Amino acid sequence: MSVCRGCCCGTPKVPGIDHAAQLTGLRTSLVGVAEVRPVDCLDACDRANVIVIQPSPQGRRAGGRPVWLGFVNDEDAARDITAWVAAGGPGLVDPPDILELYSFSPSRRIREGLEG
Repeated sequence: MSVCRGCCCGTPKVPGIDHAAQLTGLRTSLVGVAEVRPVDCLDACDRANVIVIQPSPQGRRAGGRPVWLGFVNDEDAARDITAWVAAGGPGLVDPPDILELYSFSPSRRIREGLEG
């Protein structure tokens, strides 16, 4: 899982959220399940805070692709994301319906920069 912490995500530009606590909570919830790593700007600033869920090796073999989520600015969204990843994530388990509200497709240039 890549958690944007670049120019807008993870900064006071997105008010009303404890960004450090969000990152810690994601990491704590997924210990032993998935690596949660902060990354520089993912160039999707209009959707801050952005998280990209990478499929596990098994998920990728099953056809899973990275899922981009934006506006992840509340604890409920973070809980839904970590529950989905813990259950198997992309390619293995369908995401909760609520995550459709957060899902988006970045430009090919941005996608290739992270996935390439």
